[in-house]
Amino acid sequence: MGKAGLFSVGLDTYWGQFDNLLENLTGYHNQIKKKLSELGVEVVDAGMVDNIDKSQDAATLLKNSDVDLIFLFVSTYALSSTVLPIARQANVPFILLNLQPAESLDYDTFNQLDDYTQKTGIWLEHCQACAIPEIACVMNRANSRYHTITGYLDEPDVWDEISDWIDAAKVSRRLRANRMGVLGNYYGGMLDVYTDLTKQSVTFGTHFELLEMCELKELRENVSAAELREKISEFESVFDIDPMCDPAEIERAAKTSVALDKLVSKYQLGALAYYYEGQPGNEYENIITSVIAGNTLLTGKNIPVAGECEVKNAHAMKLMSELGAGGSFSEFYLMDFKENVLLLGHDGPAHFNIAEGAVRLVPLPVYHGKPGKGLSIQMSVKHGPVTLLSVAESNDSVFLLVAEGESVEGPVLKTGNTNSRYSFPCNIRDFVNSWSSYGPSHHCAIGVGHVARKIEKVASLLNIPMVNVCKEIEKR
Repeated sequence: MGKAGLFSVGLDTYWGQFDNLLENLTGYHNQIKKKLSELGVEVVDAGMVDNIDKSQDAATLLKNSDVDLIFLFVSTYALSSTVLPIARQANVPFILLNLQPAESLDYDTFNQLDDYTQKTGIWLEHCQACAIPEIACVMNRANSRYHTITGYLDEPDVWDEISDWIDAAKVSRRLRANRMGVLGNYYGGMLDVYTDLTKQSVTFGTHFELLEMCELKELRENVSAAELREKISEFESVFDIDPMCDPAEIERAAKTSVALDKLVSKYQLGALAYYYEGQPGNEYENIITSVIAGNTLLTGKNIPVAGECEVKNAHAMKLMSELGAGGSFSEFYLMDFKENVLLLGHDGPAHFNIAEGAVRLVPLPVYHGKPGKGLSIQMSVKHGPVTLLSVAESNDSVFLLVAEGESVEGPVLKTGNTNSRYSFPCNIRDFVNSWSSYGPSHHCAIGVGHVARKIEKVASLLNIPMVNVCKEIEKR
């Protein structure tokens, strides 16, 4: 569950001048608080901030409460001096809620009132927009991060956007609590995959566990017959097992899967990046060539596993998984210029919960570019909207690279890998050129649904940039 701060701003001078104004504004505040709670976020409520003393108290409360973001309801005109102390002490983004009580004022009824004081009070109840420029000015001068949502209290689009922010807060908190295992080493020579683990930790809050192959080997050697039977039953329930799969290979993969589960449990891992090669015929080769089925099961259980020791893509997969979009390991496979589609896939683990049809477990006589042979996953991603995500690095920062497209029907490459056809709202030549120009690694995570809007909010909470490739192409 994410944690959000909430406070309203107003002007205490008004309360003695206009009957029921404070009561009505407090009612709107409580309405917002209730809806935020219903969206599954823990709300730290600092109440109505209408003078400098309350501002100092609210700043202390929100600073000490470990909130992921702060919702500021501009209930009426308020002095920006009541916002500044909170803005200076908070190290998280603000969501300025410029929300009127109603879509439109009933002007005829309003103007028929005889009491100018009563009319002024009603106006002040609806003048949220008055203070927004002033508050934004102070936010800018204080170098505070903020986003403004403008609308009215019961507007569906407003609450859709607020819901996205809540989802982003939950993802941000889970990323900060994530422990990622690193097993083995990088695929030698894949320079785009190499990364600075310290930089990744600082960006996402992730704790890295550097794991040893010998420990996985020991766990594997102690797998019981009962554990093995249970895992094979899980294989049979999740995978469409090719009749050509050797029972000995299924048993080998199941034994490794049980050991991987125990490794994940021991270190409380929420993600894993792995690769190992060594000398031909070494004892660890038996392990590393039998991990694909088990790693696929882990990926579908919100413990994404990235091959080729692609730590950055494990982060992308984790982010997508926490959004409920899946997040399957992928790379560009083939361009179809006749149909203007791009085929993406990968060998190794996949996200079985986002498959179109069966998730096949098939035998491969050779792992291309890697040692040994064994079982592999062959599947396609569900047809419909999809989002591609890459955690990328420039010379001085980490950023998110995103594209929204469609998984479409049509022939795919049945090579014992994941493989799907994707269309984008632009020519695939422009898409490949533009995507590549940002310098990501050649891997990306694919999730179902169009979730770029939510990813953008996660990036805001992480305080890193996001680039939407298709949107950038549209601007040209």
